[in-house]
Amino acid sequence: MNSAQQTFAPSEWLRPGRGPRYAQLHRHIAAAIQSGALAPDDQLPPERELAEIADVSRVTVRKAVAQLVADGLIEQRQGAGSFVKGAGQKLEQSLSSLVSFTENMRARGMDSTSVVLGAGLFPPSPQEMMTLGLSSIDKVARINRLRSANDTPMALENSSLPQDILGAPEKVQRSLYEVLRKTEAAPTRAIQRVTAVNLGTKDADLLQLPEGTAVLQIDRTGYLATGRPIEFTRGLYRSDIYDFVSELRLD
Repeated sequence: MNSAQQTFAPSEWLRPGRGPRYAQLHRHIAAAIQSGALAPDDQLPPERELAEIADVSRVTVRKAVAQLVADGLIEQRQGAGSFVKGAGQKLEQSLSSLVSFTENMRARGMDSTSVVLGAGLFPPSPQEMMTLGLSSIDKVARINRLRSANDTPMALENSSLPQDILGAPEKVQRSLYEVLRKTEAAPTRAIQRVTAVNLGTKDADLLQLPEGTAVLQIDRTGYLATGRPIEFTRGLYRSDIYDFVSELRLD
């Protein structure tokens, strides 16, 4: 048995009651890529051959590969086939630069889009009161967005701001910071905390990833020059195609 037959054999990935075959095959290949079992620039077997090895239809293979392409794990090269994307394909964002997602993607020549999942004014939660210095009678503006680049879901961002800083959260369609700069209310510095978390069902569906996938959670508190905290954003960023980097200097 060659390596492809061993990697894609039904005994390696197909489990009763674990969902549709295309979804199980997708999860198996994604896990193989993330573990290094499939290395950057490795080529997947041709569609017909992969269908035979995995004992599934070509439609099943096609759906699984299409999802891997949407995930940013596989690239299809015209006339050559499907290949694992190299590590160099990851996007990098500096943790020390206070720029928006839209500005970061624009600087890379990528077309960013946002889908507003929810926006409005609400009573603040205990965490929002503590982080933003609000009282229970204040209102907080919340904007929840799905951020994409070149049609690939990249991040979920949930932002909270005091009402006097952002009175009409529904006006934010793409860049929050661009809206805030119009009223000179954009933060001038921020503190960020990075942790690794596993996606729940709802967030996994939005990011088009398997449930339980590890992603980067970044909690950011933004401050005005006066020191007032005016933004708390919790973001979930795909770790398979997104890297955050920081520069350290000797004082």
